[in-house]
Amino acid sequence: MATMPEPSGSQTAWQAGWWQPAQQLPSPNFGPRPQGAVIDLVVIHSISLPPGQYGTGAVQQLFTNQLDWDAHPYYQGIRGLEVSSHFFITRQGEIWQFVSCDDRAWHAGVSQWRGRDRCNDDSIGIELEGLEGLRFEAPQYQALQRLCEAIAAEYPVHYIAGHEHIAPGRKQDPGPGFDWSRLQQQLGGAPGTRTWELPAPAV
Repeated sequence: MATMPEPSGSQTAWQAGWWQPAQQLPSPNFGPRPQGAVIDLVVIHSISLPPGQYGTGAVQQLFTNQLDWDAHPYYQGIRGLEVSSHFFITRQGEIWQFVSCDDRAWHAGVSQWRGRDRCNDDSIGIELEGLEGLRFEAPQYQALQRLCEAIAAEYPVHYIAGHEHIAPGRKQDPGPGFDWSRLQQQLGGAPGTRTWELPAPAV
């Protein structure tokens, strides 16, 4: 498991929207946020390329438009896709950042949450390496907690949701393998994230 520095709200922890403890790999797939946008939502996703295979480096390649579309048959179905997320957390808990949190990453697509559409405009996207429906690793939850605490120190986030919640019927990640109760306990133990609102439990 990679050892990550403790989060901090100091100016040294964040520089122009980049969290310094993360491994930085800038993506060309981003744009400015709308004027007056309030960054108050974190969106949790899951991704693995090819699906169910981990540690291939293909996610990093996809987010930087470097993926070899002919390297795997699955890639033909996403050929030419230009997407990004602010962060990506590997199975080992390593945190990568591709887009400044001050900018708009291309992760949510058509979406709606807390009475607002176009969640890309005012959210921070976090991808977890994994397959929707399957479990995630303890180092990922630990890294996610550290990252959320760092985000809370810098941005006025009040909500956190899954891609499945902001785009129901269209997206299913991170899926039933993600432990929202565990995350709620983790976030409730830190002052910065204690008041974050999570999705209502499924019935």
